[in-house]
Amino acid sequence: MQKKLSLVVASVVLLGMSACSLLPEKVDETKNWSVTKLYSEAREEMAGQHYEAAIGLFQKLEANYPFGNYALQAQMEIAYAYYKSGDQAQALAAVERFIKLHPNHANVDYMYYLRGLISFNDQISFLNFLYEQDPTERDPKATREAFAAFKQLVDKFPNSKYAPDSLARMNYLIDAMAKYEVHVARYYYRRGAYLAAANRAQTTISDFAASPAIEEALFIMYRSYDKLGLTDLRDDALRVLTKNYPNTAFLSPEGVNKERKWWKFWQ
Repeated sequence: MQKKLSLVVASVVLLGMSACSLLPEKVDETKNWSVTKLYSEAREEMAGQHYEAAIGLFQKLEANYPFGNYALQAQMEIAYAYYKSGDQAQALAAVERFIKLHPNHANVDYMYYLRGLISFNDQISFLNFLYEQDPTERDPKATREAFAAFKQLVDKFPNSKYAPDSLARMNYLIDAMAKYEVHVARYYYRRGAYLAAANRAQTTISDFAASPAIEEALFIMYRSYDKLGLTDLRDDALRVLTKNYPNTAFLSPEGVNKERKWWKFWQ
């Protein structure tokens, strides 16, 4: 019985090997392509939004022609293709690799800018708006990382053509971070955690002094200190609020009861 089983197994193996030998070998049509041919084909795939195919061709280019400007450009294109395909982890890894290998490259400022865009788009996504995600449920890590990346670009390359857009995005992110902090402070206030609400609002004022969110932060401090019976701190918060925002709507009955959903910026 054992001998028969061995014969069956051997026959199956031989048949499998025969079948494999009948299959045609997979031919790499790019094997003999020139560097310019690889690059142009990869760019065509990018233009058609076929990012996976483009990445494969750029990787072959880099492997087959590792020296020269085409290889450097391929590395940048790979990072961008991963970014466009939504693969944040691979995009960031490609960016970091390029910056580490080529810190003095003429276009390294673009890679710093791309690093910011990758984190920025992770934070500001269409799905967040579509599903009206509560900002307190979001991880603000991506916001801070995007801000840090844009800031590094502006600090290192103040004359870069990407600096103006980076500054505009930084201003947006500062406001977003401030509004996030205010939303958390409001969250604490609604649940009766008045000291935590006041402290979070105070942090907003200290860290994001230029943001419009300061107005509501002062209002939350005023109400929180009032609930805590800390009249001196309450009056100080009210004085600063009315001095800086004499026409504030938060002190009206509508302002007290209004739930401001800041992330619905189109309303």
